[in-house]
Amino acid sequence: MSTTQTADASERKVAEEIATDPRAVLGPVRSSMRRRLIGLTALLLFLAVAALLSLAIGAREIAPDVVVRALAAALRGTPDGDFEATVVITERLPRTILGLLVGACLGGAGVLMQGLTRNPLVDGGILGVEMGAACAVVAGIVLMGLTGVGATFWFALAGAGIAAALVFSISRLSRAASTAMSLVVAGAATAAMLAAVINLLIVRDNTAFSRYRFWSVGQLAGRGETIPELWPFAVAGIVLALLCGATLNALALGESTAAALGVRVRRAQLGVAFVAVLLCAAAVAAAGPIGFIGLIGAHLGRLIVGADQRLLVSFGMVCGAAVLLAADVAGRITPGNGEIAVGIMTAVVGTPVFVVLARTRKLVEA
Repeated sequence: MSTTQTADASERKVAEEIATDPRAVLGPVRSSMRRRLIGLTALLLFLAVAALLSLAIGAREIAPDVVVRALAAALRGTPDGDFEATVVITERLPRTILGLLVGACLGGAGVLMQGLTRNPLVDGGILGVEMGAACAVVAGIVLMGLTGVGATFWFALAGAGIAAALVFSISRLSRAASTAMSLVVAGAATAAMLAAVINLLIVRDNTAFSRYRFWSVGQLAGRGETIPELWPFAVAGIVLALLCGATLNALALGESTAAALGVRVRRAQLGVAFVAVLLCAAAVAAAGPIGFIGLIGAHLGRLIVGADQRLLVSFGMVCGAAVLLAADVAGRITPGNGEIAVGIMTAVVGTPVFVVLARTRKLVEA
């Protein structure tokens, strides 16, 4: 029997199997959709629980039913005058909303950066982009008397952009065997340098030190007043990030293939990088530098939806928001006096996650 006849026989056999049982073809598709649906349901449930706990837990614990009644009354336009309801609406609700926005920004930025660099170990904190934003803000406070949240954002945007450009330039000049690790090392070196600059700026300026010492570790407490001025930038970044999914899918195929598909590669890369920097700047201006949320959010999203960037961007945002809220709640219930800043909690969890990812990806020698 010739090769052509064998191929024809094989095709007829497959056709007969499909005709006999169409589910043989639809099975893998349905399995993937089922996994995504289950993952989405679990993720939304986790997010809802984290948000409820964020509203209920604090210096004074409030029963969940009281929280629900307070929210319902506020939605009806007839807020309850009860003390606990007032605490929920005026203090904890802004903090929770800020956590959702910041987590979504960092999660989305993590997905964009990983997709752009094709490196699963990066996010805004690891690449030093967040520290660049923080350094620019501190420089503005010390050297120019910067005040106001709106002005803080523009300084953060400029600093984040400069830091990102510096890291990528250093990485391109590196002769390291692993491009992925050269990018991570360049980010770590840049972050360390910028941290030293920040310390140099604030060590002799009491005003800058008092403003920076709480904000520097990344926290949501007492930052609710930043929402009115920063939410337009955060929402704009989120919307733009959602539009980057198809472009990232094309870039994942390689620059030459993406160009053949009609993508203007350099323009697309710069556009995605700008959106990632915008998201990081909005998050840092609101809550300070918070590390590892982008890394964890992107990988959790990838576990649920796979590598399709069109879905991964949105899922990474939801995962980032859920993880940040959970870390904030964990910081409130940790034994001891007061609460632990959310940036410290994410570092405690994120550092071992980063090490595990680095080793499993075989980017670090055993």
